[in-house]
Amino acid sequence: WSALGGGGAAVGVLVGGVLTAGPGWPWVFYVNVPIGVIVLVVLARVLPNLPPAGLGASRRPDVLGAVLVTAATGTLIYAMIDAGDDGWLEPRTLTLFAVSVVLYLAFGLWQRIAPSPLMDLHLIARRPVSSGIFVIAITTALMVAVFFLGSFYLQGRGDLGPLATGLLFLPVALATMAGAQIGGQLIGRTGGRALGVGGMLLAAAGLAVPVLWTTTVGVVVGISVGAAGLGTLFVVASATALGMVAPHEAGIASGIVSTFHEFGASLGAAVVSSVAAASLVDQTASGYTAAFLVAAVAAAVSAAVAGFVLPGRVKTAPEEAVAR
Repeated sequence: WSALGGGGAAVGVLVGGVLTAGPGWPWVFYVNVPIGVIVLVVLARVLPNLPPAGLGASRRPDVLGAVLVTAATGTLIYAMIDAGDDGWLEPRTLTLFAVSVVLYLAFGLWQRIAPSPLMDLHLIARRPVSSGIFVIAITTALMVAVFFLGSFYLQGRGDLGPLATGLLFLPVALATMAGAQIGGQLIGRTGGRALGVGGMLLAAAGLAVPVLWTTTVGVVVGISVGAAGLGTLFVVASATALGMVAPHEAGIASGIVSTFHEFGASLGAAVVSSVAAASLVDQTASGYTAAFLVAAVAAAVSAAVAGFVLPGRVKTAPEEAVAR
């Protein structure tokens, strides 16, 4: 999942470049329609028809809870996008943030009294889940920073077309998938903490390269190295958040991880677009350098946080017997 998810996002930049250079940028959106139809048909044929897990016959969906959390999440993401365009302290942006907080509070209160609550809020408070969503949010924010800054730099400062820019993201896709594959092999031996800290530090090192070497080659090398670290972090996030929940909680936990995945993407785009705003307008190097520096520092700080919040390696029963 981590390799396909992270690598697929990078491949999307490549395909987007091909479509933009070919039939035109609207096809970046049109192409999703046939793909969605094909996926829908395939899923309908291959997914097993399983009965609902742990649900009584009289239990009804929590429609109000779903509406509240969807409205809150949508408002928060829109606020982050708006902050990147208009500024973080503008009245409109602050109002959107305030509305999202109110909606989340309403959702939390409703979950306490709802006859069939949408989710157990105590699930988020569990250390594996909370640390997993922290990692997925930061990782996605950094990945979006890679896509955003890399794309704008290569086309603006590098004066490359969309096709050439997309092709230069091929190493990013390969590095992401390689990092995820290696992370999947290592996490059972090292545990989430060591792999998470290592992945964050590798991402920080890669994102620091364009700060010191602000050229087309430097940007491609840096974001590729950073992407390898981010690939391992996708593994850490999913394995940590989902590996220690009961089977009947897996769906909710997965939904929480996906939600914070979107939060991270919005936050990353908003922050780097704000920092790099000057360069996006006049294509000077200073804004890009500052944005890459912010991303590198964020990754380094997150490495320190991950060292405290991520659980270490869990010993298996045979290992505990040997230790005794």
